[in-house]
Amino acid sequence: MFFLRCVFTATAVAAFFGPAQAADMAERQYTQLAALPGESLHARAGQRFEVDVDLSVGGLDAEVDGEQLKVLYRMAFNQLAEGWSWQPLADPAVEDYYRFKFLPLQSVTVERGEYVHEDKIGTPQQMKVNWRYDYFLAFENLYDFYARTPDDDAGFSASLPSGVAGHVGMRAVAHLVEPLISESTTFWKATHGRPVDFTLKKRYLVGHLDEIDFVDTASGKVLCRILPGQSNCSAR
Repeated sequence: MFFLRCVFTATAVAAFFGPAQAADMAERQYTQLAALPGESLHARAGQRFEVDVDLSVGGLDAEVDGEQLKVLYRMAFNQLAEGWSWQPLADPAVEDYYRFKFLPLQSVTVERGEYVHEDKIGTPQQMKVNWRYDYFLAFENLYDFYARTPDDDAGFSASLPSGVAGHVGMRAVAHLVEPLISESTTFWKATHGRPVDFTLKKRYLVGHLDEIDFVDTASGKVLCRILPGQSNCSAR
């Protein structure tokens, strides 16, 4: 018998900003949009939304310098490698091959049971069925915030009070643009050496990035805000 059990990663737990109200979970926002019929979905274009950036997968460097905490979230390698983002005729001197950039938001693992299969002749095995849903914010206006540069350290940075070290979060504020949502699926078949059918679904909320907030995850307080034309901010 097949069963369904959701296992939320530390990402999902960490997305809640302590006692304060956090941005709505990316999974919930995506599934609500995906459930809408076509006309109702596209009518949401322009709608503002907030999402918490998943920092558990890396990307944020932090260093205490006296009474200040210097943080940097690198964006140089956050290129969205989906077909609808690919620009094969791009001139690399002036534009990127991948038009859309991404911020990771949430990861949800679903165990979908198991079955008996004989991948190696004469050796029946229990094969598990696992799915994972990875959620992202996809946006194409990164260079509204800073000039395009080949610098690997290009990204969003902040100077914060050293007292918030260990509980700094990031929140992205954006508004929906077409196609609003997108999904891709990759499947790996179970084998004798790796007895797991694994399906990876990448799900994107597609938007125009309006701001990046650095947040104290203990209180939910916005420490400082980066708006277009800026790549950094500071808080006292």
